[in-house]
Amino acid sequence: MPRTAGMVALACSWLLTSSASAWNRGEAKRFATLPAGTAHPEGIAVDSGGNVYVADFDVSKSAGPGQLVVFDPSGKNARVVNVAGSSNLLLGLDFHRVGSTVELLVIDFGGQKVLRVDPGTGASSIFTTIPGGAAAGPNALTFDGAGNVYISDSFQGVIWQTGPTGGAATAWASSPLLTTTGVPPFGANGIAFNKRGTAMFVANTGNDTVVRIPVATKVAEVFVNSINGADGLAIDDQDNLWVVANQADEIVVVEPTEGRAIAKLGDFNGLKNGAPVGLLFPASIAFHGEWVYISNLALDLRLFNPAFDAVDSAWAAQVTRHTVARIPKRILGTGGGEDDDD
Repeated sequence: MPRTAGMVALACSWLLTSSASAWNRGEAKRFATLPAGTAHPEGIAVDSGGNVYVADFDVSKSAGPGQLVVFDPSGKNARVVNVAGSSNLLLGLDFHRVGSTVELLVIDFGGQKVLRVDPGTGASSIFTTIPGGAAAGPNALTFDGAGNVYISDSFQGVIWQTGPTGGAATAWASSPLLTTTGVPPFGANGIAFNKRGTAMFVANTGNDTVVRIPVATKVAEVFVNSINGADGLAIDDQDNLWVVANQADEIVVVEPTEGRAIAKLGDFNGLKNGAPVGLLFPASIAFHGEWVYISNLALDLRLFNPAFDAVDSAWAAQVTRHTVARIPKRILGTGGGEDDDD
């Protein structure tokens, strides 16, 4: 047999005998239920003691203060903290270490600012104000190894930077790839650095993309496409990207070199007593120990524009009890599925 024919035959034999892998999705289960009077959890963070903090993006209210809801590690004993001087539209939050001090930073989307918040009392002060006034759309934040703070701007297509103690924000990177004309109408969203700190990854919700920004050049490039409503983003110790797909009600895990999906976790399994079962318009993600915590924003986009009729809109409109979900922090193995044919 000629060499070329032999190679073709070998390739065909491999294709015929290799079985395709199937997603083992796991199951996102309810961790906690928000108390009455709070709704639409968006940002999420976990402190060193395992207490879970969510910030509400409560579109049912016309004004602030916005609220933090805090759950103990069992998902119980919720307390509600009113964030002084804030709007009702809070988004990303995280704990920021400066020397020996740890402070909670909370994005006030409606006020176009980042607040330094006392997690016990809700007392706040301005950490930074995002340039652009009403045109600004601060959404998520992350930190580098030196403690500098980075804030995504969904509307202006900018990643803003401040020093460790806040103050004036300056543009660290900007690109049309960080804006959108899509639905949901948010561009740059979840952000995180890889473990070496050589690249930032940014979810673009309306474009269904994750954008990579090398630190050396700050020139944005599309890393991966087709994550439906790419929203919150976190990077694990192996540099895999865990991306919340808010329009697919799932977590998509992609490896860091090619952007190849290696897991799809969670799903929407209907409503029970007015609360989502699984994930419904999930928004943000946080790791702690062996768990991944996910906020269920459950937002009816038609409240902003009747034309924003998404696949989950009718379901989200029926939600009366808002939840936080969690799923084990492991990438479940994929195995060959059974063929219909022998």
